[in-house]
Amino acid sequence: MNFYGTEISSPLLMGTAQYPSPAVLVDAIKGSRTEIITVSLRRETASGQGDGFWNIVKSLGCHILPNTAGCHSAQEAITTAQMARDIFGTNWIKLEVIGHADSLQPDVFGLIEAAGVLAADGFQVFPYTTDDLIVGEKLVAAGCEILMPWGAPIGSGQGLRCPDALRAMRGHFPDIPLIIDAGIGRPSHAMQAMEWG
Repeated sequence: MNFYGTEISSPLLMGTAQYPSPAVLVDAIKGSRTEIITVSLRRETASGQGDGFWNIVKSLGCHILPNTAGCHSAQEAITTAQMARDIFGTNWIKLEVIGHADSLQPDVFGLIEAAGVLAADGFQVFPYTTDDLIVGEKLVAAGCEILMPWGAPIGSGQGLRCPDALRAMRGHFPDIPLIIDAGIGRPSHAMQAMEWG
């Protein structure tokens, strides 16, 4: 797989939040053999982990994908992305603009706006989006070379709730990497997504 010119052999991305201890985090990341880990600037800064957390993350030797988790407007996400680039030294950004507080469904209008601004500023945007084809087209037109449709709401573990929509995305964007983001609750869910390409 090629993500913005970077070859990646593992299709699995891992998060770095809510592990019971730093040791469990390290063991999980190493055991997964993932090459990309997501890091929330807001969460890690607020938790007070600071340099200790960053040293752990760097020691894992993975590509860092900072995200804009918790942002509810395009401007908030843009500002958070700019801070993340300064702190983590990468142009990669997992762009989240949350529109619904309960389901954490993306605000696709704010997402498209922020994606355009960030792509023009040199960011390589990984947008957390819905499985809507029109939204996907607008994100690609804004400069996104990857799409991250949800399988189900964040944290729900419900799996791939709209298989037909995800298959349609795969068919509509044959040359765009698609990463299922949110809803994966079991290994079988991940396998199903990989089987669909």
